Amino acid sequence: MEHDYDITLTVNGTKVGRRVPARQHLVDFLREELELTGSHAGCEHGVCGACTVRVDGEIVRGCLMLAVQANGCRVDTIEGLSDSKELAALQKAFHERNALQCGFCTPGMLLAAQDLILKSDKPTREEIRNHISGNFCRCTGYQAIVDAIEEVVNGKG
Repeated sequence: MEHDYDITLTVNGTKVGRRVPARQHLVDFLREELELTGSHAGCEHGVCGACTVRVDGEIVRGCLMLAVQANGCRVDTIEGLSDSKELAALQKAFHERNALQCGFCTPGMLLAAQDLILKSDKPTREEIRNHISGNFCRCTGYQAIVDAIEEVVNGKG
């Protein structure tokens, strides 16, 4: 028999309380309970990066983290980071460089890119490639994505 748990967390700056099933994944909670559908459920094995969100300042795979594990945490999604304009330079560079096509990977890719920018002073192209290597893109071939991130890193975005 599965149990439900009461959780309280801060999502995109707003305190949220819900009763959730013990095994509900964070990405499903965000998508189904809060209607924040920017983070995608892709492989559901933590491999593709489409479900990436930020929890207490660290990017995590929303398909591997349970909603109950986020109890008491601050969760930032693509919607919140976009609305706050934190991702504005990256979004502009991705658009201008055609670093997105179908868009499925884009939210996770943007969060991974922003994570690198926050943690590294002037990463190289190789460091950029390495940092986004856990985010799969089937459309772009990555070159434009790396170009866009590099543009922002170098202050041109």
